[in-house]
Amino acid sequence: MSANTTENAANPMDSVKWIIAIGLLAAAVVGNYMLGDVSVVVRAIGVIVLVVAAAFVAASTAKGDQFIKFSKESRTEVRKVVWPSRKEATQTTLIVLGATVIVALILWGLDGILVRVVGFATGVSV
Repeated sequence: MSANTTENAANPMDSVKWIIAIGLLAAAVVGNYMLGDVSVVVRAIGVIVLVVAAAFVAASTAKGDQFIKFSKESRTEVRKVVWPSRKEATQTTLIVLGATVIVALILWGLDGILVRVVGFATGVSV
């Protein structure tokens, strides 16, 4: 239990870093809105710079470090995946499309039958 508390204990500066990161993102949004008369290219560069700065600040927190580690582990796992060949993917897609068409035709037929049965039972023809 003590291992979890020390592992999950955040640095007191993390709260300040998150406030700075959120402030940078807010500055990007507000600045983009307020500087509507400035060139779109300049505004886009400004927003990109502020978002990257916010990402760097957020990455320096404990949660940011966990996210970076998780991303690296995920990338490693994705590299281990055996992806299907183009032929296998095409065949699987055609099988799914065929099954979908068959189920759609069955449901269409059942719907038609049920409409006629209900119409016969209620005396209302459609």
